[in-house]
Amino acid sequence: MNIITSSILVGLSIIAIIVLTSRFKLNVFIALLLVSLFLAFTSLPAKSIVGVLKEGFGSTMASIGFLIILGTIIGIALDKAGGALSIAKYILSKTGEKRSAAALGITGFITGLPNFCDSGFIILSGLCRSLSAKSGLARPFMATVLATALYSVHCLIPPHPGALAAAGIMDANIGHLIIIGTLFAIPGTLAAFFWSKWISKTNRFTASSTEEVFTDNEELPSVFRSFLPIVAPLLLITLRSLLTMNAGADRGLIEEIIIIAGEPVFALAIGAVLALTLVINKRQTSMNDIFKESIEKAGPILIITAAGGMFGAVIKATGTGETLGRALAEANMGILAPFIIAVIMKTAQGSSTVAIITTASFVAPMLSSLGLDSESGRLFSMLAMGAGSMIVSHTNDSYFWVISNFSEIDSKDTLKVYSTSTIVMGTAVFALVWITSIFVL
Repeated sequence: MNIITSSILVGLSIIAIIVLTSRFKLNVFIALLLVSLFLAFTSLPAKSIVGVLKEGFGSTMASIGFLIILGTIIGIALDKAGGALSIAKYILSKTGEKRSAAALGITGFITGLPNFCDSGFIILSGLCRSLSAKSGLARPFMATVLATALYSVHCLIPPHPGALAAAGIMDANIGHLIIIGTLFAIPGTLAAFFWSKWISKTNRFTASSTEEVFTDNEELPSVFRSFLPIVAPLLLITLRSLLTMNAGADRGLIEEIIIIAGEPVFALAIGAVLALTLVINKRQTSMNDIFKESIEKAGPILIITAAGGMFGAVIKATGTGETLGRALAEANMGILAPFIIAVIMKTAQGSSTVAIITTASFVAPMLSSLGLDSESGRLFSMLAMGAGSMIVSHTNDSYFWVISNFSEIDSKDTLKVYSTSTIVMGTAVFALVWITSIFVL
């Protein structure tokens, strides 16, 4: 199949998911399954279809399945015990209700520096819902503020896997990339913040229900104990990231324990245990109720997220992104080339990590012809790829479904606010990278 036909089919598939889920209200999993089957049967060899579908579904489930289940337990336990509200009241007392969105964004940015955006969002989603209810701000806006703050550093800065692997491929200085990537992630986050704020007002989303908010007389756990199930996993993952960056170092017993405990699955398990200690009634029946509710809530999220990974795997198997990427890499467009290739790869197959790693593989042999074969050129190429890997997070991105389901907002609202914010954020970051490169390169 030629590239034009393949690209048209991919585009129609993306549109079909949007129409089926928003216009006809079809179940998201069924919509993803039907569209994935359509694209697979029209684009792939018959004998490979089942394998691609299984690989996409299974690999996504394997990568974030435990994180979703454990993160859901943390969220449910914090909600039941009043821990989420305790944190919300504390933050609002320090920032004021008018600045609660900014406080949430800062929290997301800082905690996202060493952590995957999906696990960070899962941990903080309960806080996001409580702050939204307490402040009266629309949930799509608040969810997007948190999601994009986590997402900006995920796409730009090591030790996140995409940036880290691509830095190795490009032979870029990781220390310099962390510093300069952080500097460019800040304006990107601000751009997404102001855009999501504006578009939320334009669409006039209703404020979140106050049903999740306890009365002022409700006895709540302390702020320290409420923060602990959130902070402890993030701190463990952070320490693990720092320790594993120096692979050849000799480590003692304590460091080895931290590396094991800092594995995201174990770290979230520790967070779940800490969250359960907040529950006043610790009888077996009460704990089972929390587990039951967590599993019932996590189940649909797991299935939808894995189905999104399946759709992305089918798109990847069509080869559309790779073919277009090679054509652009050969066009000798300077720093614009890595950006556009990353945009195509991200939009086509969904994963920012895959997008930036694949782009690095395309661009690395062409650095000389692109005029970027220097230390600064490699760094700015990396930043351009990171900006491109933000655009566009939509229905074939598992993170999109994590945001939609854990925030309990419609997919069409997630598209309107979050997906458009990723376009604005990625474009803003690249614009700043390009302007800066004029003076540096």
